[in-house]
Amino acid sequence: MGRITAKRPVTRIRLDSGTTRRPDTLAVEEPLEIRADGRPVAVTMRTPGHDVELSTGFFLSEGIIRDGGDVLTAIHCGGPGTGLGGEANTYNVLDVSLAAHVPPPDAATERNFYTTSSCGVCGKASIDAVRTVSAFGVTDEDLRLTPELIASLPETLREHQDVFDKTGGLHAAGLFTADGELLVLREDVGRHNAVDKVVGWAAQKGRLPARGTILQVSGRASFELVQKAVMAGIPVLSAVSAPSSLAVELADEAGLTLLGFVRGPRLNVYTHAARVLAPGAAPGAGEDAADDVAAAPAIIP
Repeated sequence: MGRITAKRPVTRIRLDSGTTRRPDTLAVEEPLEIRADGRPVAVTMRTPGHDVELSTGFFLSEGIIRDGGDVLTAIHCGGPGTGLGGEANTYNVLDVSLAAHVPPPDAATERNFYTTSSCGVCGKASIDAVRTVSAFGVTDEDLRLTPELIASLPETLREHQDVFDKTGGLHAAGLFTADGELLVLREDVGRHNAVDKVVGWAAQKGRLPARGTILQVSGRASFELVQKAVMAGIPVLSAVSAPSSLAVELADEAGLTLLGFVRGPRLNVYTHAARVLAPGAAPGAGEDAADDVAAAPAIIP
Protein backbone atom coordinates (compact mmCIF):
# COMPACT_ATOMS: atom_id res chain seq x y z
CA MET A 1 0.00 0.00 0.00
CA GLY A 2 2.94 2.26 -0.68
CA ARG A 3 3.66 4.94 1.89
CA ILE A 4 0.45 4.29 3.83
CA THR A 5 1.94 1.27 5.59
CA ALA A 6 5.47 0.11 6.42
CA LYS A 7 7.01 -3.21 7.46
CA ARG A 8 9.18 -3.40 10.56
CA PRO A 9 10.52 -6.36 12.54
CA VAL A 10 8.84 -7.01 15.87
CA THR A 11 9.51 -9.42 18.70
CA ARG A 12 6.28 -11.11 19.78
CA ILE A 13 6.16 -12.66 23.21
CA ARG A 14 3.48 -15.15 24.24
CA LEU A 15 3.55 -16.43 27.77
CA ASP A 16 2.25 -19.82 26.64
CA SER A 17 4.52 -20.43 23.63
CA GLY A 18 7.65 -18.28 23.84
CA THR A 19 9.20 -15.64 21.58
CA THR A 20 9.14 -15.14 17.81
CA ARG A 21 10.62 -12.54 15.50
CA ARG A 22 8.63 -11.50 12.43
CA PRO A 23 7.70 -8.47 10.30
CA ASP A 24 4.78 -6.32 11.42
CA THR A 25 2.75 -3.85 9.38
CA LEU A 26 2.65 -0.32 10.79
CA ALA A 27 0.65 2.75 9.82
CA VAL A 28 2.95 5.38 8.35
CA GLU A 29 3.10 8.75 10.12
CA GLU A 30 4.85 11.65 8.40
CA PRO A 31 4.64 15.44 8.68
CA LEU A 32 2.76 17.47 6.08
CA GLU A 33 3.56 21.16 5.76
CA ILE A 34 0.57 22.96 4.27
CA ARG A 35 1.32 26.16 2.38
CA ALA A 36 -0.98 28.76 0.85
CA ASP A 37 0.51 30.36 -2.26
CA GLY A 38 4.00 29.56 -1.04
CA ARG A 39 3.52 30.70 2.56
CA PRO A 40 3.68 28.06 5.33
CA VAL A 41 0.37 27.84 7.20
CA ALA A 42 0.50 24.69 9.33
CA VAL A 43 2.24 21.38 9.89
CA THR A 44 0.29 18.27 10.80
CA MET A 45 1.36 14.69 11.41
CA ARG A 46 -0.66 12.52 9.04
CA THR A 47 -0.83 9.27 7.12
CA PRO A 48 0.23 10.09 3.54
CA GLY A 49 -2.54 10.04 0.96
CA HIS A 50 -5.46 12.34 0.07
CA ASP A 51 -3.28 15.32 1.00
CA VAL A 52 -5.25 17.70 -1.22
CA GLU A 53 -8.48 16.68 0.53
CA LEU A 54 -6.73 17.13 3.88
CA SER A 55 -5.54 20.63 3.08
CA THR A 56 -8.89 21.62 1.55
CA GLY A 57 -10.76 20.37 4.61
CA PHE A 58 -8.30 22.10 6.92
CA PHE A 59 -8.63 25.43 5.12
CA LEU A 60 -12.41 25.15 5.15
CA SER A 61 -12.65 24.27 8.83
CA GLU A 62 -10.34 27.19 9.63
CA GLY A 63 -12.56 29.61 7.72
CA ILE A 64 -9.85 30.38 5.16
CA ILE A 65 -12.02 29.14 2.27
CA ARG A 66 -15.78 28.70 1.84
CA ASP A 67 -15.97 25.86 -0.71
CA GLY A 68 -13.88 23.66 -2.97
CA GLY A 69 -13.85 26.25 -5.74
CA ASP A 70 -11.66 28.49 -3.57
CA VAL A 71 -8.78 26.06 -4.17
CA LEU A 72 -7.33 26.43 -7.66
CA THR A 73 -4.40 24.00 -7.65
CA ALA A 74 -2.29 22.03 -5.20
CA ILE A 75 1.15 20.60 -5.78
CA HIS A 76 3.64 18.66 -3.70
CA CYS A 77 6.95 20.46 -3.60
CA GLY A 78 10.33 19.76 -2.09
CA GLY A 79 10.36 19.30 1.65
CA PRO A 80 13.04 18.41 4.18
CA GLY A 81 15.78 16.54 2.39
CA THR A 82 15.03 18.08 -1.00
CA GLY A 83 16.05 21.16 -2.90
CA LEU A 84 19.67 22.10 -2.28
CA GLY A 85 20.68 18.51 -1.69
CA GLY A 86 19.09 17.40 -4.93
CA GLU A 87 17.24 14.53 -3.24
CA ALA A 88 13.88 13.23 -4.37
CA ASN A 89 10.62 14.93 -3.41
CA THR A 90 9.44 13.69 -0.03
CA TYR A 91 5.83 14.67 -0.84
CA ASN A 92 5.58 16.13 2.65
CA VAL A 93 5.02 19.74 1.57
CA LEU A 94 1.82 20.74 -0.21
CA ASP A 95 1.50 24.20 -1.75
CA VAL A 96 -2.12 25.23 -2.33
CA SER A 97 -3.02 28.04 -4.72
CA LEU A 98 -6.10 29.93 -3.57
CA ALA A 99 -8.55 31.83 -5.76
CA ALA A 100 -7.85 35.52 -6.24
CA HIS A 101 -10.80 36.59 -4.09
CA VAL A 102 -9.63 34.55 -1.07
CA PRO A 103 -7.67 36.66 1.44
CA PRO A 104 -4.34 35.03 2.32
CA PRO A 105 -4.00 33.59 5.83
CA ASP A 106 -2.41 36.19 8.08
CA ALA A 107 -0.19 34.73 10.78
CA ALA A 108 -0.12 38.10 12.53
CA THR A 109 -3.84 38.09 13.28
CA GLU A 110 -5.42 36.93 16.53
CA ARG A 111 -7.11 33.97 14.81
CA ASN A 112 -4.15 31.69 15.47
CA PHE A 113 -6.00 28.53 14.48
CA TYR A 114 -8.35 28.42 17.45
CA THR A 115 -9.68 25.07 16.24
CA THR A 116 -7.07 22.76 17.72
CA SER A 117 -7.98 21.14 21.04
CA SER A 118 -4.47 21.88 22.32
CA CYS A 119 -4.55 25.58 21.43
CA GLY A 120 -4.95 26.71 25.01
CA VAL A 121 -7.59 29.34 24.18
CA CYS A 122 -10.58 27.08 23.53
CA GLY A 123 -13.64 28.37 25.30
CA LYS A 124 -16.46 30.82 24.78
CA ALA A 125 -14.35 32.92 22.41
CA SER A 126 -13.69 29.88 20.25
CA ILE A 127 -17.38 28.99 20.09
CA ASP A 128 -18.26 32.56 19.14
CA ALA A 129 -15.60 32.48 16.43
CA VAL A 130 -16.98 29.27 14.92
CA ARG A 131 -20.50 30.70 14.93
CA THR A 132 -19.28 33.86 13.21
CA VAL A 133 -16.98 32.26 10.63
CA SER A 134 -19.10 29.27 9.55
CA ALA A 135 -20.69 29.76 6.14
CA PHE A 136 -23.35 27.13 6.80
CA GLY A 137 -25.98 26.75 9.48
CA VAL A 138 -27.35 23.42 10.70
CA THR A 139 -29.94 24.67 13.20
CA ASP A 140 -32.82 24.36 10.74
CA GLU A 141 -31.87 20.87 9.50
CA ASP A 142 -35.02 18.72 9.81
CA LEU A 143 -33.24 15.37 9.56
CA ARG A 144 -34.92 12.44 11.37
CA LEU A 145 -32.88 9.32 12.14
CA THR A 146 -33.71 6.00 13.73
CA PRO A 147 -31.44 4.86 16.57
CA GLU A 148 -31.18 1.51 14.79
CA LEU A 149 -29.56 3.18 11.79
CA ILE A 150 -27.22 5.22 13.96
CA ALA A 151 -26.17 2.10 15.88
CA SER A 152 -25.25 0.38 12.59
CA LEU A 153 -22.81 3.07 11.41
CA PRO A 154 -19.70 2.13 13.48
CA GLU A 155 -19.81 -1.44 12.17
CA THR A 156 -20.16 -0.23 8.59
CA LEU A 157 -17.24 2.13 9.16
CA ARG A 158 -15.15 -0.67 10.61
CA GLU A 159 -15.91 -3.01 7.71
CA HIS A 160 -14.41 -0.51 5.28
CA GLN A 161 -11.23 0.28 7.22
CA ASP A 162 -8.78 -1.52 4.94
CA VAL A 163 -5.60 -0.07 6.42
CA PHE A 164 -6.77 -0.59 10.00
CA ASP A 165 -7.14 -4.29 9.20
CA LYS A 166 -3.43 -4.39 8.40
CA THR A 167 -2.11 -2.11 11.14
CA GLY A 168 -4.67 -1.70 13.92
CA GLY A 169 -3.40 1.86 14.29
CA LEU A 170 -5.59 4.29 12.39
CA HIS A 171 -8.60 6.49 13.09
CA ALA A 172 -11.42 6.65 10.58
CA ALA A 173 -14.13 9.10 9.60
CA GLY A 174 -17.02 8.40 7.27
CA LEU A 175 -19.77 10.51 5.78
CA PHE A 176 -23.14 8.77 5.56
CA THR A 177 -26.50 9.68 4.04
CA ALA A 178 -29.63 9.68 6.19
CA ASP A 179 -30.48 6.18 4.95
CA GLY A 180 -27.08 4.76 5.94
CA GLU A 181 -25.24 4.88 2.60
CA LEU A 182 -21.49 5.38 3.03
CA LEU A 183 -20.42 8.25 0.77
CA VAL A 184 -16.74 8.39 1.66
CA LEU A 185 -14.34 6.98 4.27
CA ARG A 186 -10.87 8.18 5.11
CA GLU A 187 -8.28 6.77 7.53
CA ASP A 188 -5.41 8.58 9.23
CA VAL A 189 -3.21 8.46 12.32
CA GLY A 190 -4.91 11.70 13.39
CA ARG A 191 -8.67 11.75 13.96
CA HIS A 192 -8.80 15.41 12.94
CA ASN A 193 -6.92 14.63 9.73
CA ALA A 194 -9.39 11.87 8.85
CA VAL A 195 -12.26 14.34 9.26
CA ASP A 196 -10.44 17.02 7.25
CA LYS A 197 -10.03 14.52 4.41
CA VAL A 198 -13.74 13.73 4.48
CA VAL A 199 -14.67 17.42 4.53
CA GLY A 200 -12.15 18.11 1.77
CA TRP A 201 -13.71 15.35 -0.34
CA ALA A 202 -17.14 16.89 0.12
CA ALA A 203 -15.81 20.33 -0.82
CA GLN A 204 -14.13 19.01 -3.96
CA LYS A 205 -17.31 17.18 -4.97
CA GLY A 206 -19.42 20.32 -4.54
CA ARG A 207 -21.41 18.76 -1.71
CA LEU A 208 -21.20 21.64 0.76
CA PRO A 209 -23.14 22.32 2.85
CA ALA A 210 -23.36 18.60 3.56
CA ARG A 211 -27.02 18.68 4.54
CA GLY A 212 -28.80 15.44 5.36
CA THR A 213 -25.60 13.63 6.29
CA ILE A 214 -24.03 12.02 9.34
CA LEU A 215 -20.34 12.17 10.21
CA GLN A 216 -19.27 8.96 11.97
CA VAL A 217 -15.87 8.87 13.69
CA SER A 218 -14.00 5.96 15.23
CA GLY A 219 -12.84 7.71 18.40
CA ARG A 220 -13.96 10.44 20.76
CA ALA A 221 -15.73 13.66 19.83
CA SER A 222 -13.53 16.67 20.57
CA PHE A 223 -14.27 20.35 20.18
CA GLU A 224 -12.33 20.47 16.92
CA LEU A 225 -14.31 17.61 15.35
CA VAL A 226 -17.61 19.30 16.21
CA GLN A 227 -16.21 22.53 14.77
CA LYS A 228 -15.20 20.83 11.53
CA ALA A 229 -18.67 19.30 11.15
CA VAL A 230 -20.36 22.66 11.75
CA MET A 231 -18.09 24.43 9.28
CA ALA A 232 -19.03 21.86 6.62
CA GLY A 233 -22.77 22.10 7.32
CA ILE A 234 -22.97 18.52 8.64
CA PRO A 235 -25.94 18.32 11.05
CA VAL A 236 -25.06 15.10 12.94
CA LEU A 237 -21.79 13.87 14.46
CA SER A 238 -21.66 10.34 15.86
CA ALA A 239 -18.70 8.97 17.84
CA VAL A 240 -17.98 5.57 19.35
CA SER A 241 -16.42 7.19 22.41
CA ALA A 242 -17.05 10.16 24.69
CA PRO A 243 -17.38 13.83 23.78
CA SER A 244 -15.65 16.60 25.69
CA SER A 245 -17.61 19.21 27.61
CA LEU A 246 -16.65 21.93 25.13
CA ALA A 247 -17.68 19.72 22.22
CA VAL A 248 -21.14 19.39 23.76
CA GLU A 249 -21.35 23.13 24.41
CA LEU A 250 -20.41 24.00 20.83
CA ALA A 251 -22.78 21.38 19.35
CA ASP A 252 -25.64 22.69 21.47
CA GLU A 253 -25.10 26.30 20.46
CA ALA A 254 -24.48 25.48 16.78
CA GLY A 255 -27.55 23.27 16.36
CA LEU A 256 -25.64 20.05 15.72
CA THR A 257 -26.86 16.68 17.00
CA LEU A 258 -23.97 15.08 18.90
CA LEU A 259 -23.98 11.39 19.73
CA GLY A 260 -21.43 9.49 21.79
CA PHE A 261 -20.72 5.97 23.00
CA VAL A 262 -22.41 4.60 19.87
CA ARG A 263 -21.60 0.97 20.55
CA GLY A 264 -23.79 -2.04 19.86
CA PRO A 265 -27.33 -1.47 21.17
CA ARG A 266 -26.50 1.70 23.12
CA LEU A 267 -25.95 5.34 22.26
CA ASN A 268 -26.03 8.67 24.06
CA VAL A 269 -27.64 11.76 22.52
CA TYR A 270 -26.02 14.84 24.01
CA THR A 271 -27.56 17.66 21.98
CA HIS A 272 -30.58 18.28 19.73
CA ALA A 273 -32.15 14.90 20.41
CA ALA A 274 -35.24 15.78 18.35
CA ARG A 275 -33.44 14.48 15.27
CA VAL A 276 -33.32 10.98 16.79
CA LEU A 277 -36.56 9.02 16.74
CA ALA A 278 -37.74 6.68 19.47
CA PRO A 279 -36.54 3.04 19.15
CA GLY A 280 -38.67 1.15 16.65
CA ALA A 281 -40.18 4.28 15.11
CA ALA A 282 -40.23 4.67 11.33
CA PRO A 283 -38.13 7.48 9.80
CA GLY A 284 -41.36 9.23 8.77
CA ALA A 285 -42.87 9.07 12.25
CA GLY A 286 -42.79 12.87 12.53
CA GLU A 287 -42.38 15.30 15.37
CA ASP A 288 -44.25 13.34 18.04
CA ALA A 289 -41.81 10.43 18.04
CA ALA A 290 -38.87 12.81 18.00
CA ASP A 291 -40.31 14.76 20.88
CA ASP A 292 -40.56 11.55 22.91
CA VAL A 293 -36.79 11.12 22.71
CA ALA A 294 -36.09 14.81 23.26
CA ALA A 295 -38.11 14.76 26.46
CA ALA A 296 -36.60 11.54 27.76
CA PRO A 297 -33.10 11.00 29.18
CA ALA A 298 -30.71 11.12 26.24
CA ILE A 299 -29.55 7.53 26.60
CA ILE A 300 -30.90 4.68 24.49
CA PRO A 301 -30.42 1.26 26.10
